[in-house]
Amino acid sequence: MFEHFIITRFNLTNPDWTTTKNNELLLNDSWMEQRIWLFKSFCLPSVVNQTNKNFTWLIFADTATKSDYKTILNDLVKDHDFIRLEYIDGMAKFQSSINTIVSKMSQGKNHIISTRIDNDDAIHKDFISEIQSQFNSQKYLVIDVIKGYSLQIKPQIMLGKKEHIFNPFLSLIEENKNPKTIWHNSHTDWKNETRIKYYTKKRLWIAIIHDKNKINNFNGYGNINWKNLSKEFILSDEMSNTILNNAIDKSQWRKLSLKNRIIVKYKVLSKIFKKSIGVYKLKSK
Repeated sequence: MFEHFIITRFNLTNPDWTTTKNNELLLNDSWMEQRIWLFKSFCLPSVVNQTNKNFTWLIFADTATKSDYKTILNDLVKDHDFIRLEYIDGMAKFQSSINTIVSKMSQGKNHIISTRIDNDDAIHKDFISEIQSQFNSQKYLVIDVIKGYSLQIKPQIMLGKKEHIFNPFLSLIEENKNPKTIWHNSHTDWKNETRIKYYTKKRLWIAIIHDKNKINNFNGYGNINWKNLSKEFILSDEMSNTILNNAIDKSQWRKLSLKNRIIVKYKVLSKIFKKSIGVYKLKSK
């Protein structure tokens, strides 16, 4: 039927990506230690606790990773058979390594589903089930889960709803004929694709905003109760309790919430409109 892959890059060297949004260096010890903490707090528990485990999670780390960090990463994933930690020589080898592994592991399957998740974000416990529910032996179809949440963890904890079209949680269903996977394009470049479906049934992701993001800033809105939401998004116990006890009430950022709501809604509608009138270059495989 199909083989489903989650694909995550961890610390792959990239000559075009050297600093954070605060102009701090990337991939040094400070960055790596925080990134491992983010991974343990958000991404790893949210994926490990999926209600549907019919998938393989490919995590790509750099061969230049220090041995101490390799030990930590290896220990984090060693008890989970569905996780494959691969060490490769930077972003230059990323796509070819994906293609090689996916082709080998999907022999005998008619279709491939591939999903991208960043190592500092989190997904709903039913994310995989919902993506697979969209499968209908399509030849080629991108699934764009538009609705999610934005969670800022520094300097203050704020949690709100968010909509984001062409976001970093995209999935691709394709026939298993030299599959290219969802990482064939950057997530923003998928706006050029005509064969795309916008999923809006449930909010299925949390984008984590922290001081070492490359670009993202907090743009959540609304009044969200983490106590209820924590049943749907499984994070580390420590992080879940931290959010519960320290998240700022919406009454303290009401104006920002209204501003963010307007901006987020406008951006989504604007991109959908631009696509509908052909502003984005249309592509076919």
